[in-house]
Amino acid sequence: MFTGIIEERGTITEIHRNTDAARITVHGSTTVAKTRRGDSISVSGVCLTVTAVTAEGFTADIMAQTLHTSTLGAVTPGQHVNLERAARVGDRLGGHIVQGHVDGTARVLTITPGSAWQVVRFTLDPTLAPLVVNKGSIAVDGVSLTVSTVSDPTVDPAAGYFDVSLIPETLTVTTLGALAVGDTVNIETDILARHAARILRYAQTGASA
Repeated sequence: MFTGIIEERGTITEIHRNTDAARITVHGSTTVAKTRRGDSISVSGVCLTVTAVTAEGFTADIMAQTLHTSTLGAVTPGQHVNLERAARVGDRLGGHIVQGHVDGTARVLTITPGSAWQVVRFTLDPTLAPLVVNKGSIAVDGVSLTVSTVSDPTVDPAAGYFDVSLIPETLTVTTLGALAVGDTVNIETDILARHAARILRYAQTGASA
């Protein structure tokens, strides 16, 4: 479980791909402090299990489903990623509850600069649109953000989008400050919205389990 408050920008140093899996090594000296084999670390929003750790970084395995549904299938050595260690019981919840279970990806449509911030618009898959609400929480590459605008589903669901406003701290500390139009990011919707949608589906069908 994570909060979406990024601790460090790490760097992919190695990646070894197999037919249906991959193993990555990530440099992140702050993140690996007090980290042990078996611990969970969010890598750009994807929860990975540490298989080896050094003073400078860690190694983790990525399974086929994760490679298919997230941006980790296309990472390359030298690429920056957002890193966060799992939350500890008793920590402040500075962001929102983030599981590290990515729903899919989104593409940057536009970037509108402000005096000290940026408004970024992303595509929104129609299957995820019911889970995204104005002023609600969403994790983008593992960063806890508030949705500032979401498209009207009655207009054209296939052309859905949502906006987030990035403050200077987010632009500086995370990889989101380097986004460009056309870039792809990992998306995780709010877990509470997922559960509510599931309950409503069952209520509409009359199913009891």
